[in-house]
Amino acid sequence: MRPHVLVVDDDARFAEFVTAVLEQDGRVAVVGRARDGQQAIALARLFSPDVVLMDIHMPLMDGLEATQLLRGLLPATRVVLMTSSDVADDRHRAAKAGAHMFLRKNVGHLALVEAAVGAAREAVAS
Repeated sequence: MRPHVLVVDDDARFAEFVTAVLEQDGRVAVVGRARDGQQAIALARLFSPDVVLMDIHMPLMDGLEATQLLRGLLPATRVVLMTSSDVADDRHRAAKAGAHMFLRKNVGHLALVEAAVGAAREAVAS
């Protein structure tokens, strides 16, 4: 069985891109997409994903707050926080929130896939 990934981003086009890239690779299965942290929490409770790929800056509940909640609800789930901003403090805040990894959205699709697959391997192994 392929590890399960939840994609969370308020930019629908970016979320569609991430989903398409992951599905084309085939090593993980995208089980859902959310547009904000609140929806991410609800879908994570429903699907118990191995990995959540989540934007930091979103409306209603940002990725940092959602990560903290997810770490308490689903401790085995790995959260990879992503951002397109140039805020230097984002990496530190992501680690403090409990993120497994931090990525800039412009890393390229291969690095994005490798981050998801690597985090999924660790989640499944734990």
